[in-house]
Amino acid sequence: MAASKKPAAQSAGRPLTGQPAGEVRIIGGQWKRSKLPVADKPGLRPTPDRVRETLFNWLGQDLTGWRCVDAFAGTGALGFEAASRGAKEVKLVEQDAALVAQLKKIKEQLKAEAVQVQRGDGIAALKASADGSADLVFLDPPFDAHLFEPALLAAARVVAPGAYVYLECPTAWGEAQLAPLGLELHRHLKAGAVHAHLLRRV
Repeated sequence: MAASKKPAAQSAGRPLTGQPAGEVRIIGGQWKRSKLPVADKPGLRPTPDRVRETLFNWLGQDLTGWRCVDAFAGTGALGFEAASRGAKEVKLVEQDAALVAQLKKIKEQLKAEAVQVQRGDGIAALKASADGSADLVFLDPPFDAHLFEPALLAAARVVAPGAYVYLECPTAWGEAQLAPLGLELHRHLKAGAVHAHLLRRV
């Protein structure tokens, strides 16, 4: 969900959801229907509502006690959604200073004590995390930045055995690509230009 992420055919700043630019909503948990602003930045693409709803159906809705990292936070939609559903620790990592300020403001407005906002590089933040320290890592890097493999490699070490990595990207990843990284495909959804994968650490 980082700035500058978009499939090549998308107009800058235009979300893929069919929603008006400017906001997305948390769709479940204690902050259900709370609005999250979408900054006017080229290519900023929040995870579509349909995809988020499906993802949290896959995860079982209740994330009580989970430790989560949103490594390319952008609007924070994935991380705040996890916190809304009971996650005890959610780290939002984002490089863009304006987006970091916005994430901190949302955290304050929601009184989201479980959420930590960190400015920095998502992959570097994962590399600095302890082995097996997370139950769920969200990976939604810029589509044109070629970060998918290094991000997956870093995330696979951070999640505990049997825990999950969520990957959003413009192409489908199969077992042949995932197995060398220590991951297996648990669920997959294609929504428009987005391929959403729920992966599990082997």
